[in-house]
Amino acid sequence: MKRFLLIAFLLSAPAWCGPQRKAGSKKAATAAVRAIPPDHADLSYGPYSANKLDLWLAKSDRPTPLVVFIHGGGFVGGDKRGVNARYLQQCLNAGVSFASIDYRFRPEVPIQTILRDSARAIQFLRFHADEFHIDKTKVGAYGGSAGAGTSLWLDFHDDLADPKSADPVLRESTRLTAAGSVAGQASYDILRWPEILGLNPNDIFRFISEQELLAFYGLRSMDELRGPRGAKIRADVDMLSLITKDDAPVYLTASSDHDALQTRGDVDHSAKHSIAIKHRCDEVGVPAVLRIGAGNAQTVGNPVAFLLEYLQR
Repeated sequence: MKRFLLIAFLLSAPAWCGPQRKAGSKKAATAAVRAIPPDHADLSYGPYSANKLDLWLAKSDRPTPLVVFIHGGGFVGGDKRGVNARYLQQCLNAGVSFASIDYRFRPEVPIQTILRDSARAIQFLRFHADEFHIDKTKVGAYGGSAGAGTSLWLDFHDDLADPKSADPVLRESTRLTAAGSVAGQASYDILRWPEILGLNPNDIFRFISEQELLAFYGLRSMDELRGPRGAKIRADVDMLSLITKDDAPVYLTASSDHDALQTRGDVDHSAKHSIAIKHRCDEVGVPAVLRIGAGNAQTVGNPVAFLLEYLQR
């Protein structure tokens, strides 16, 4: 069966988890987060078992802005405990509340549904803004890899609020004040990746079966993927094409260590994804900051500092 190079990122967490950390440092970060217990743990923001979030409330006499962390893991792994304790404390010290969310994975649901889990989490927090003393007009999101792409999708997608919904949560806005991306992707329309990365399609699509590619979107054939239904789904998850002038500012970081584009991880986390987003933002007039450097993309810059700049205005 014909195989493709890139999309094991969709089904294999290690290549899609974002910047890798040593086990010791990860345990230390987890321990640090546990030392700051959430004010509300495992809140259910939707009807599914994976629809859970943790919420830390900043002390303030006024409703606080909110930062939402969306974890990476290739849409097949990871969880809300992967919070960077330094970023969490940075928000609380600034009087900004903080949430970390879980969501459903592949192959249980396709990408377009996974992304809407995160959107619902934003809507849930806005719906309960009075209860949690949150300013619903000041909400930012960030994450690494899959969480980065999700944050960009939330930033660039049209508002998903449905004022006529029978579910009051879904009447709330999904729009952001700002977004941060660490080693993120420019689009989840995988058919666009050769164009984004500047590679021949035959160089990219080698290590995954057609069936695995189709499963990412919940489709059954390549004809369906390239036909009207597939085109509609791919357009819905194509962050690059969704960018318009009215979108919120974005902060982009990436590692130059993946410039060779010789491995699956290089393709998944190439800085060219972030460069493409920055270029399009510049074209349409969306404020965007890009930081590229050697080593772990998380050490290149601080997305939370960027979010706080806009949330505290």
